Amino acid sequence: MATLDQYQDKYENFKFERDDRGVLTVTMHTEGKDLVWGMKPDDELGRAFVDIGSDEENEIVILTGTGDTFIHNEELGADFDQLPAEMWGSYILPYVIRLIHNHLDIDAPMIAAINGPATIHAEMGLLCDIVLAADHAVFADQPHFPNGLVPGDGVQVIWPMLIGMNRARYLMYTGQVLSAGEAKDVGLVNEVMPREDLLPRAQELATQLLEAPKLTRRLTRRAFGAVIKDQLNNTLPYGAALEGLAAANYWPRTFKGAKLPE
Repeated sequence: MATLDQYQDKYENFKFERDDRGVLTVTMHTEGKDLVWGMKPDDELGRAFVDIGSDEENEIVILTGTGDTFIHNEELGADFDQLPAEMWGSYILPYVIRLIHNHLDIDAPMIAAINGPATIHAEMGLLCDIVLAADHAVFADQPHFPNGLVPGDGVQVIWPMLIGMNRARYLMYTGQVLSAGEAKDVGLVNEVMPREDLLPRAQELATQLLEAPKLTRRLTRRAFGAVIKDQLNNTLPYGAALEGLAAANYWPRTFKGAKLPE
């Protein structure tokens, strides 16, 4: 069992603050500014989810970002055009599986406070039980198909579950960007509000959830998570392997910032 003092300063890209009610706020960042996604945050977040989930003092988890974006910028740090299959199998494939499964293994209910564009790994927010979005936030899956990669790391299951297969396929093939309002209309987001209201509203909802018995809260989260896991169990490793096959033939040197509508 982990304790907050054991992981509070353990991760470079994630800040942890917990109040006396047991509400843990996890803030993603890069050197105190907007998070830049890459191999390091990917590895860290999957491991951080284990610590969060094994800390029984965490009653509710709020996941948010720093600055103007949730996850919108990426730096892969790769100086090669092709990704060796051995590297994918030994390093990236385990990251892919760990990131999704460890998120779902957290029994404390999770609230996403999406503070801005979520165009890279938007599913980190969308897998939370309650999803709040700033009114300037947008949602997309742009690092995959529009950049030469197969959307196989779980997004091929999660997006269709949330918005339907045809909408999801169109979004991923075309790089479509949904505004916060559009995301709410199709069921991705529960509430849209000014960014400054996000965390106060998340805290209000946490207070409401805390009124239920702890075991009820945790088992409810587990019940919903089991449905998603059932859909992912066979398709996540297969999809990730297909993504690796494509990546072995084409690997973008860098991807900085998804395209937004003008």
